[in-house]
Amino acid sequence: MKIVAFIGSSRPNGNTEVLTDVLLENINVRKVYLKDLTIKPIEDMRHTEEGFPIVDDDYDLILDAILESDMLVFSTPIYWYSATGLMKNMIDRISQAIRDQRYPNLKEHLKTVETFVVAVGGDNPRIKGLPLIQQFKYTFDFLNMPFTGYVIGRASKPKEILQDKVALSQARLMNEQIKKLIQSREQS
Repeated sequence: MKIVAFIGSSRPNGNTEVLTDVLLENINVRKVYLKDLTIKPIEDMRHTEEGFPIVDDDYDLILDAILESDMLVFSTPIYWYSATGLMKNMIDRISQAIRDQRYPNLKEHLKTVETFVVAVGGDNPRIKGLPLIQQFKYTFDFLNMPFTGYVIGRASKPKEILQDKVALSQARLMNEQIKKLIQSREQS
């Protein structure tokens, strides 16, 4: 089972990545750091005669990673009660990607990909981060993607997530769930 984690933080080894590492402990995963890619904002061309043009940036690397995966983890700090701009920009471009004739199997593939969300914030995130989770759920529903689970952690300062026993416990429980899912897919 191939797993890709999209890391939407602008800070290396931040709280969200630490919690993601707990979720994926002892699991083979490819991390894609959005901060290291150039992903241009979407120019909405859905309703124009010419449609979306091919964009000269790194978004094809995102699509290749998605198409190679069986599971996607969307890992984002909670910035102003939503995903980071890095993560949101990546998600916005899906509107273009699902119409890209170079990726004819993308929509069908997305229906088979398990998804997890990891989010960390400092301002009562288990309540105020729920709209972010709902946004992901609506996106996954629109694309017919299975939404397998999420964990929300509370932290602001570096490594503070290690003090959030609830989030760490939830991430460890989901880690076991993922390992079972991997095992069942390997036996199939």
